[in-house]
Amino acid sequence: MTIDLEELYKDLHAHPELSFQETRTAGIAAGYLEDLGFTVHRNIGKTGVVGVLDNGPGPVVMLRADMDALPVKEATGLDYASTAVGVDHEGKDMPVMHACGHDVHVSCLVGAVDVLAAQRHEWQGTLIALFQPAEEWGGGAETMVADGLYDAVPKPDVVLGQHVAPFPAGWFGIRPGVTMASADSLNITLHGRGGHGSRPETTIDPVLMAAATTVRLQGIVSRELAPSDSAVVTGGQIHSGTKNNIIPETATLGLSVRTFSDAIRDKILASIERIAKGESTASGAPKDPEIHFEEHFPLTVNDRAATERVSAAFRAKFGETQIIDPGPVSGSEDVGALANAAGAPLVFWFLGGAEPSLFKEWATTGRLPEDIPSNHSPYFAPVIQPTLARGTEALVTAAREYLATKS
Repeated sequence: MTIDLEELYKDLHAHPELSFQETRTAGIAAGYLEDLGFTVHRNIGKTGVVGVLDNGPGPVVMLRADMDALPVKEATGLDYASTAVGVDHEGKDMPVMHACGHDVHVSCLVGAVDVLAAQRHEWQGTLIALFQPAEEWGGGAETMVADGLYDAVPKPDVVLGQHVAPFPAGWFGIRPGVTMASADSLNITLHGRGGHGSRPETTIDPVLMAAATTVRLQGIVSRELAPSDSAVVTGGQIHSGTKNNIIPETATLGLSVRTFSDAIRDKILASIERIAKGESTASGAPKDPEIHFEEHFPLTVNDRAATERVSAAFRAKFGETQIIDPGPVSGSEDVGALANAAGAPLVFWFLGGAEPSLFKEWATTGRLPEDIPSNHSPYFAPVIQPTLARGTEALVTAAREYLATKS
């Protein structure tokens, strides 16, 4: 079977779907798997698809790609740019874009299973191709596990995956141990007493309370953590009020927290609660703030021995200069839930997707050019080649490192 990965990628990019709505993408993936002889399980974890290729006794290897897009309006100007509009989980109309490169991930996994199916006379074992929904929500992997993933397919001996990133196409970033941060998304509702803007003395102003809380929260990382303890506390949203001359009853803060250890996570979340309550008390609020947790991504931790094994295979395949250690990345992933539920080692790496010629300063500064669009940007657009070719080769190389060789 010959698959035109570039055309597949452009099609997926032009037709993105939000979390748990990836029915078209899932259908395309399932169709390819069936054509290649996989046993296909659909609708695991709502829209997830898993294919199993049993090729005799041997290791069980899982390759994973995520499928969902983001509520971002694309601004790349590409001739295959998305103009899609979707409805989010709150019922709001949203522009939709593959601003995080999951279309790359799906295309590379389709390409990899095509190659591996054609090579089945060379290896033995069981190959599992998993197309996961809702990574952006942080619940897709756990939803698949809870929906009986490992009742439908064998537990893998290793879980392998990759994520496209804004460094040179053809390069790979891989490291053992903590690879990506844990992430928590939470909303804080601060309570005041509303009234007329001309008579603030009769009110308790939640807007001022929210502003003071936002400023104070920025002191957690800078003043409560040691310089060696990395973390991020971001205030991404503040919502309050309906009119300029009305002091509202409430204000809501939307926060994102990134940490690299469970101990630091616990400390930061406790500090957020303390500060929110403290500012409420200082303002004379009628009741304590309400803190509501939404998304949670666990730490992404690569197994040391398995990662060294895959790294060695990558160096042999792509060359020493193409393999880098990116250090712990403050972005987050839920792929670890698939490995944890199976008791299997995880190896997760980064695939370069940016135009290599733009990185002349990398060699001397070790820093990315500031004008390279990053993941989640409306301008994020990985170069098609060699990104797709290298991403496909990486999945095949990692899988073949574990699948037994036929004698």
